[in-house]
Amino acid sequence: MDILIFIAVIVALIVVHEFGHFIVAKLSGMRVDEFGLGYPPRAAIIGHIGETILTLNWLPFGGFVKIFGEDGEQEAGAGGKDAHSFTRRPRILQALVLVAGITMNLLFAYVLITGALIAGTPRALSQDEIANARNVALAVANVLPASPAALAGLLPGDSILSAEDGHFAFSGADPAAFTSFVANGGGNTTIGMTVRHANGEEEIIFARPIAGIIPSDPSRAALGVEVATIGIVPLSLGAAIIEGASLTWSAIVLTAVGLGHFFLGVFTLSADLSQVAGPVGIAGVVGASAAGGLGNLLSLVAIISINLALINLIPIPALDGGRLLFVIIESIIRRPINPNIARAVNAAGFVFLILLMLVVTAHDLFKIFT
Repeated sequence: MDILIFIAVIVALIVVHEFGHFIVAKLSGMRVDEFGLGYPPRAAIIGHIGETILTLNWLPFGGFVKIFGEDGEQEAGAGGKDAHSFTRRPRILQALVLVAGITMNLLFAYVLITGALIAGTPRALSQDEIANARNVALAVANVLPASPAALAGLLPGDSILSAEDGHFAFSGADPAAFTSFVANGGGNTTIGMTVRHANGEEEIIFARPIAGIIPSDPSRAALGVEVATIGIVPLSLGAAIIEGASLTWSAIVLTAVGLGHFFLGVFTLSADLSQVAGPVGIAGVVGASAAGGLGNLLSLVAIISINLALINLIPIPALDGGRLLFVIIESIIRRPINPNIARAVNAAGFVFLILLMLVVTAHDLFKIFT
């Protein structure tokens, strides 16, 4: 089931991306020969939109658009005189077609995040929200290094279901009540906590509070853990539209910064691949998110869509950003780049992307089998 969900997600993201190219190319007066669902070989022709044939293909991992003259070879075969060719349209329109796929992925992410807010996703709650929330829990937000909580194995993202110290018991989701319970023993008793980890597994762990680890209150016995009440509170459509825009923008900025650091590390041979997931790793994360509910799945797909958009914007040959760079160069030099040079550079860029994907996939498999 996880594989089917992963394939559906990848198809949706790529088809949305290609639809952006398709619709802007049509509006720009370019001839679009084919819009394909999946990759060749072709299975069937399922319809037409003007001169564009809609096809269903046997490899169900995405989709594609064939714009006449986009690769230069078609135009050369037609004598280069077709006004509806990609390369015969104004370069500003060529640029708009290239960025349309990126734009559609960002818009798709906004729609998904808005949908996730309407469906409801786990988040920190205020006291006023708790009464109307579902799946309320006491979650670990932060753990101090070398603290009793850290030594016991508590991790950010864990949920504390209950606790007892041999005299008193705690249950519920009130951070203040939990803090008081921990301090109540004065560091003289060990606390047993029933914890649900982020992967869904439950475990009983033991830790003994100590004094002196909270700078603002050094006399109070503590575990060294910051907790918060989390739960699911669906937003109204209006509130979700507004909040979704803010969250989408924040996600775009954070993703851009992260990708910038990563690719800088790639070119300086200092990239940390432990923070990167390829197809194998993403498939596992998608499956886990789907098990966590619709809101979680929509949020994850939105983040993947943003990553896909921004990666495509990077000026690497074979990506939309690389092709956009060619259009910009042609605008400056006022003549087309030699097609042979363009194809050679694109091929080199494609090889680089394939090698990077192989390295990341190998790293995914290494993490699974070790």
